[in-house]
Amino acid sequence: MPFVPVNDLKLYSERAGEGEPLLFISGTGADLRNKPNVLDGPFSRQFDVLAYDQRGLGQSDKPDQPYSMADYADDAAALILAQGWDRVHVVGVSFGGMVAQELALRHPERVSRLVLACTSPGGAGGASYPFHDIAHLTAKDRARHLMPFNDTRLDAAWAEANPERHAELLAQSLADPYALEPGRAQGAARQIAARAAHNVWDRLPNIQIPVMIAAGRFDGIARPETQLNLALQIPGSVLRFFKGGHMFMLQDRSAVAAMIEFLKA
Repeated sequence: MPFVPVNDLKLYSERAGEGEPLLFISGTGADLRNKPNVLDGPFSRQFDVLAYDQRGLGQSDKPDQPYSMADYADDAAALILAQGWDRVHVVGVSFGGMVAQELALRHPERVSRLVLACTSPGGAGGASYPFHDIAHLTAKDRARHLMPFNDTRLDAAWAEANPERHAELLAQSLADPYALEPGRAQGAARQIAARAAHNVWDRLPNIQIPVMIAAGRFDGIARPETQLNLALQIPGSVLRFFKGGHMFMLQDRSAVAAMIEFLKA
């Protein structure tokens, strides 16, 4: 059943694979219609993976109201129960990692092991890059501005030396076939607003499950120092850096393998 009723709205979800249940919580602007996605990768060869479009995104409902991080976490918890599951592994990537932190704090009984990838706690621990500060830019200007933050190696000197590759990456980041759908821009803006308000720093010591923090060494959005702060604030957590930027899971083939090893321990 791809459309699941939770908390007075319907979320679009897909499942793939066999094994222990795993909830994958995706990042800013994610849409399962964009292929390939997580269900086509290694996780679904090891786990029964559930992925979904978060409220305001993709094919899920886009209620005309502000969204909070608590709303996103409660959606995730309700989606777990709707599958007939009691407790699951969780992988949260970028914005999804923020949701996963809130999920583990609000619904600790639902999460068995947790991977937080390229994400941030907010508050004194460090916030992720302030996307809300560049909301006024055109899509192309935003993409150009964010490229050296997505991967700090892709600075102005690199762009000048590699004009064809720079143009290719810029075109990839601008490819959004669903940009003009009704409610798409409003839902994305509400996600950015919730992201800006994210702050679980003081509550993180309450997470008492096994946690892996995975990050890219060249990530300027979820910065390396912020990952260290996360690791120091979550008791017993494991911190791993990989060769890449904010998209390190695609750039370093060992990253997902390490996450799977942690989840199956």
